[in-house]
Amino acid sequence: MIFIKPNFWQTKNFISLLLFPLTLITFSINFLKKFNIKNHFKIKTICIGNLNAGGTGKTSLAVELNELLSGKFKTVFIKKKYSNQKDEYNLLKKRGKIISSKNRIDALKNAEKNFDLAILDDGLQQKNIEYDLKIVCINSYEGFGNNFLLPAGPLRENSNELKNYDIVFLNGFKKNQKLKNKIKKINNSLKIFDAIYEPTNLKKYNLKNKFLFFCGIGNPHEFENTLNKFKFKIKEKFIFPDHYSMSDEIINNMKDIANKNKFKIITTEKDFLRLTKRQQRGINYLKVKLKIKNISKLKKFLKSNI
Repeated sequence: MIFIKPNFWQTKNFISLLLFPLTLITFSINFLKKFNIKNHFKIKTICIGNLNAGGTGKTSLAVELNELLSGKFKTVFIKKKYSNQKDEYNLLKKRGKIISSKNRIDALKNAEKNFDLAILDDGLQQKNIEYDLKIVCINSYEGFGNNFLLPAGPLRENSNELKNYDIVFLNGFKKNQKLKNKIKKINNSLKIFDAIYEPTNLKKYNLKNKFLFFCGIGNPHEFENTLNKFKFKIKEKFIFPDHYSMSDEIINNMKDIANKNKFKIITTEKDFLRLTKRQQRGINYLKVKLKIKNISKLKKFLKSNI
């Protein structure tokens, strides 16, 4: 889905209240899904999903869990095939084996033949699959927004669904104890981990330079926060919808602005992978990893539950 998160999702306001009756559609779809017959698989499964629409760090977490578990298991990423999400497919493919299909059940049946553990990037709302471990990613800044279901708010399913999940990752630089308390009230047995986005190729950049950045990701403010935290001098920015396909005209316009003002151009790895080879010339990307706090606690939990 290509979109930019509307600002009204963060608060209860006139627009969100006006759209509230339409949340009955989302509620009804989710309710009916609960009656689906569960499919069980011989392969172990970890599903990393979210309650909110848009980017919450699922793909980054999938990469980190694969690094943690690939020494013990023969791992594979499962990514549902969407024509506009080749960037995420390419990013996962750089980090490990991947099976992509329009049907997750077919992908898991295929994975059973050669692998021990499947790490699914998204899929919590697919209720006809029984996962061994269910992980929810939440952006620490946005939380649950106004706590309304789509389209009045950002939630794909009610926050009370946390009762059915195992782990929550709060991804981002904001320390949000209020959000943690809210999560614990819903499900006190949930394991909560904090993680931040940490650049791994900072040495590549001269931070005395001035920068133009662009991105088309679910949470563009998190990328901007990362750049600011690590002292990039941002002079110009362009924000596009999530998974946006950049035209030559758009890229050339940004390059003209950068050349005129002697700016360096920087983007995310996902955005860079979405560009053509020609478009990539003169553009660099900030490579980041999700740094998990208290990782020893996570390793212990995974060892006991996978």
